[in-house]
Amino acid sequence: MTKRDYYEVLGVSKNSTPDEIKKAYRQMALKYHPDKNPGNKDAEEKFKEAAEAYDVLSNPDKKARYDKFGHNAPGGFSGATEFNMEDIFSQFGDIFGFGGGRFGGFSNFGGGGGRRPEPLRRGSDVRIRVKVDLKDVANGVEKRVKVPVLGKCETCGGTGAKNPSSINVCSACNGSGHVTRMANTIFGAMQSTVVCPQCRGEGKRITAFCTACHGEGTVKREENVVFRIPPGVSDGMQLNISGKGNAARRGGVNGDLLVLINEEPDEELIRDENDLIYSLYISVPQAALGASVEVPTVNGKAKIKVEQGTQSGKVLRLKGKGLPDINGYGTGDLLVYINVWTPQNLTKEEKQMMESFEKSSNFTPNPSKQDKNFFERLKNMFQ
Repeated sequence: MTKRDYYEVLGVSKNSTPDEIKKAYRQMALKYHPDKNPGNKDAEEKFKEAAEAYDVLSNPDKKARYDKFGHNAPGGFSGATEFNMEDIFSQFGDIFGFGGGRFGGFSNFGGGGGRRPEPLRRGSDVRIRVKVDLKDVANGVEKRVKVPVLGKCETCGGTGAKNPSSINVCSACNGSGHVTRMANTIFGAMQSTVVCPQCRGEGKRITAFCTACHGEGTVKREENVVFRIPPGVSDGMQLNISGKGNAARRGGVNGDLLVLINEEPDEELIRDENDLIYSLYISVPQAALGASVEVPTVNGKAKIKVEQGTQSGKVLRLKGKGLPDINGYGTGDLLVYINVWTPQNLTKEEKQMMESFEKSSNFTPNPSKQDKNFFERLKNMFQ
């Protein structure tokens, strides 16, 4: 099923402020909350859809990529798809007045009661910059990089404890990771289940820490990461490599590796979205008599024919010699911009020769209507 536009889902515009987006999500989530709509599958799907939209539009990086590429953004939106109810309750509970705890477990709403287990913790994301050239953009490229990350401590297996006997059940929550409390909400006094403040939802307390990681369960190290950059990327684009970020503290799932693309300018070819532009300089004789010349392309050289009587400003289009579209919508062209080179230092004989040409009517400028429209064509080419 085709995803709806995230702005349409929340009923906001692209120019909406973060507070307006947050307010719109809060209204949608309250309207379709499963405890208010027990057994209503349509309401549950709209509740999840609103959470997915808010996850993207409330994050500046994700929002910028969505505004540029929509749902087809390279790498997708980590954490924005396949939301389940636990993800929503744990990530966005603070919006509804329950601090960093749960949004759910209300005893006053039928079907929503009962304590939910805390979802796995997630490590933080790691961001790196990777340089690419036009050949990489045209063909895609495999990159192998060393990334400094927080990895799982091998000494304790990521538990943070000196040994198994150093891990005890939390006395505050009896190992559940949650405690019950009353909270005043827009619905009145509600009983809610929140993360235990003593063990932070772990359900256990460590009495003796691991000497290698000092109780964190993670250690600093370098990881060799291999990934492929797809054809058609552009400068500033971000790719998400799932699970290659930092390990979570004392167990959980790894964050993602966020790869920011830095496109290096080419010495000869200028990029204009998926098209490439090359400035070709030809001599006066070549322009007058015609010639066969070579021009650079991303993957080598191509021969083109310069017609007899070619004027400066003429643009030759080589179909399909540009860059592929990131979403697979075809390939751009190579636009060859002709410049007729006027000699600047002539010998005595050359001057005499040119002076003799000056008397010929063929050397008297007589531009056609098409030649006069050069600036209009040039303006359109760069729009």
